Amino acid sequence: MIKILIIEDENKARKAIENIIKKNIKDVEILGKADNVESGLAHIIQFKPDIVLLDINLGNGTGFDILKQLPKINFKLIFLTAYQEYAIKAFKFSALDYILKPFDPYELITAIEKAKIEILDQNNSLKIETFLANFENIKNEVKKIVLKTHDSIHVVNIQSIIRCESDSNYTNFFLNDNKKILVTNTLKEYDEMLSPYNFMRVHQSHLINLNYISRYDKKDGGCIVMSDKSNIPVSTRKKQQLMDLFENL
Repeated sequence: MIKILIIEDENKARKAIENIIKKNIKDVEILGKADNVESGLAHIIQFKPDIVLLDINLGNGTGFDILKQLPKINFKLIFLTAYQEYAIKAFKFSALDYILKPFDPYELITAIEKAKIEILDQNNSLKIETFLANFENIKNEVKKIVLKTHDSIHVVNIQSIIRCESDSNYTNFFLNDNKKILVTNTLKEYDEMLSPYNFMRVHQSHLINLNYISRYDKKDGGCIVMSDKSNIPVSTRKKQQLMDLFENL
C-alpha cells in the first residue's frame, strides 16, 4: 500500500484532493493532512510517506521551508502551486512533478500514478537540491538541469552543454568535458527549456549552444562547426535567422 501525505493550507483544496484520490486511485492510503510548515514537517517525520503532495505557499511559510529542514528526502514529491511563470522553469529543469492550481483532477491522478511507478527512485534528494538551487536563482538565470538516463540522473550546468542531438524519442547531450549523455526525453522538450538561454534549434535534429560555434560554412547548403569539431546542418528555414544573429554579434 502506497502511503500519501497531503500538505495544503486551504481546507477546501485538501478535501478535494482527498476525494479525488479515494475515488480514483487504488492501493494508496492517505496518512494525514497538514496545513502549515510545522505540522507538515512533523507528519513527514512521523508517518514516513511514500508520496507527498506539497503546497508551495503555506500559511506560515513555504513548502521549501519544510524541505530544507529534512536531512534526507526519501519520498516522491509532487508540488501544488499557483505559480505560472518563472518558478515553473525550476520544476522543469529539475525534473520534478508539479500541478498548477486550480488543479485538474486528471492531472492529479496522472501525477500520483506516475509517482507510484517511480516510487523506488533513489534520486529524489538530488532532484530537489537542484530545484531549490534553481528556484533561488531563477529570476536571474537557471544554472543547472537534471538529465535522466535509464541508469542514473545527472545534474549538469547549462553552459557546459555544447549541443543536443535528437535520437528518435531520446536526446543525446554533448558536454564540454567530452561527456555524452543519452536522455529519455525528446529534443522538443529541451528546445522549449533551453532556447531562452542562448540555445538555438538550427535543424529538426539539432539544438546548439550559440556560445560554442566555431564557424559557419556556407557550402553544401550551410553547416555549423562547433567547438567539439562536430558539423551541424542548418535547415533552410533557419538560415536567415542564423544570418541575422551573426550580423548582430
